[in-house]
Amino acid sequence: MAKKELDWSNIGFTYIPTDYRYVSNFKDGKWDDGEITTDSKVVLSEDSGVLHYAQECFEGLKAYETKDGKIVTFRPDLNASRMKDSAARLEMPQFPEERFLKAVEEVVAANKDWVPPYGSGATLYIRPVMFATGNVIGVKPADEYQFRIFCTPVGPYFKGGAKPIVVKISDFDRAAPHGTGNIKAGLNYAMSLHAIVTAHEEGFAENVYLDAESRTYIEETGGANIIFVTKDGGLVVPKSHTDSILPSITRRSIVTVARDILGLNVEERPVKLSEVENFTEMGLCGTAAVISPVGKINDHGKEICFASGMDEMGPVIKKLYDTLTGIQMGSVEAPEGWIHEIPVE
Repeated sequence: MAKKELDWSNIGFTYIPTDYRYVSNFKDGKWDDGEITTDSKVVLSEDSGVLHYAQECFEGLKAYETKDGKIVTFRPDLNASRMKDSAARLEMPQFPEERFLKAVEEVVAANKDWVPPYGSGATLYIRPVMFATGNVIGVKPADEYQFRIFCTPVGPYFKGGAKPIVVKISDFDRAAPHGTGNIKAGLNYAMSLHAIVTAHEEGFAENVYLDAESRTYIEETGGANIIFVTKDGGLVVPKSHTDSILPSITRRSIVTVARDILGLNVEERPVKLSEVENFTEMGLCGTAAVISPVGKINDHGKEICFASGMDEMGPVIKKLYDTLTGIQMGSVEAPEGWIHEIPVE
């Protein structure tokens, strides 16, 4: 079969249903064998746990076509591991990591004609999700769950290149100390929606959240981790005192690229808002955009401007971005185990 006839260079970052998805159900204390299905609909009882007590977690990763025509994913083992951690924190059954990887292979292979061609700038976004389907009235974990993976082709996050954005210091809190900030659960994103709508109405691209305990340390944004560059070209990555920052796979990969491939000095430590003005570059990192450059932060009217400016990525962040995307697309040699090839017939 040939690739689907889409205008690959102009599709947006939206949901386009593909032909197949993977579904496995947990009942009577065990997961069933799972299957590839064409049914995109989820049928729930009105008393399902996900609707009342928000027992839900998810992941996000991408499949790419490389220069030599292979279909690959980037570090899916870390998504499998993080989803197990999320499920455990929410008292949900953990989906075995090896089955997670196998399910990703199956659903991507089944939808291989939806994988955008190399060089188009588009990718196949993969969304594993787990939620409580069992009935509950009292506040307790459900007894039944569904694990599902669907995928959708998405265009480049930034059309016309990644221009620096302006962000604001938020008056809202993203996560409570010792709460659920370090897992990828829908409940963390639900509470950020009002804050991001408010930020957009005020003309800002994103919120920068401070730690909820002292409101003096940088944590992350609503959908991405944060990195900074020092005057001497080193990398500084904010770390939480209370483990309330999501362990971004992109961020962890950037740290390795910076330290082991580019030879940069890397610090992972708590970062005070008061020291941000000393950095020369700032970026937001995540699966969707890889790295979004930030030109300035608005702190209640006070502007913190980065030397890299508002026209283009700063030199260090651009080098990190080019190296990491090169690894993902196959033009730069990847560290062992980072690239997972999808077996396709």
